[in-house]
Amino acid sequence: MAETLTMEKGELVERAREQMHTHLSIPGWSLREKLALTCRILFARGHDSGLAGQITARAPSSGTYYTQRLGLGFDEITASNLLAVDEDLQVLSGDGMANPANRFHSWIYRARPDVRCIVHSHPQHLSALSMLGRPLKIAHMDSCPLHDDIAFLEEWPGVPVGNNEGEIIAGVLGDKRAALLAHHGLVVACSSVEEACVIAIQCERTARLQLLAESAGGIRDIDAGLAREAHDWVLQEKRTQATFAYYARRALREIGSGGESPLS
Repeated sequence: MAETLTMEKGELVERAREQMHTHLSIPGWSLREKLALTCRILFARGHDSGLAGQITARAPSSGTYYTQRLGLGFDEITASNLLAVDEDLQVLSGDGMANPANRFHSWIYRARPDVRCIVHSHPQHLSALSMLGRPLKIAHMDSCPLHDDIAFLEEWPGVPVGNNEGEIIAGVLGDKRAALLAHHGLVVACSSVEEACVIAIQCERTARLQLLAESAGGIRDIDAGLAREAHDWVLQEKRTQATFAYYARRALREIGSGGESPLS
């Protein structure tokens, strides 16, 4: 007789969590490799906007982080061409300069010691919502990782190269994992590169679903307790790492032998 058919949901969740820790194998990519992979993954998932957007991760030395070189698109980033910069965006290693808009990343890192990676991009569907002045609506199981975890900045403060914009964006983000910025785009701030990448993908997918649903009618709310349950289930570290690894394998297959590997 099957053992699990009479078990409570909580027991089944804990059983599945233990099995994931045992069976899900995660590649040993370096921090720089994961950051470069994130650039390629998000490029392939609609986060490309020319030279706009920055993806950063804290470097080992305090007050420093890795970022891409201004002049390169997300699809051109490799582990070896990333820059290491300080909070003033002075280059500590690598060639070229950082995007001046990276300044607001310094403000977020200062305000949030828990944050290890920041994604800022202008994906199409999120940008459309930002033009309408509408926050993201979390009303589908796949979107629940964003439940009560995405803020909304209602007024555009302008190009984020000044300190005022950094204070505003860090302030509206608060302790959440993401924020939709009016007339601008997306910012994600997470405890790992893997989590930031997965959350950024889900934010854009949620915006696309919202625009599709709203074109057909009103969106029905979902139960907040069940949304929180799904939020915590999907955002387990091991599951997030496995999801990132899938997107990375997919990106590497799409690059194939014809392009420069992000791992180079």
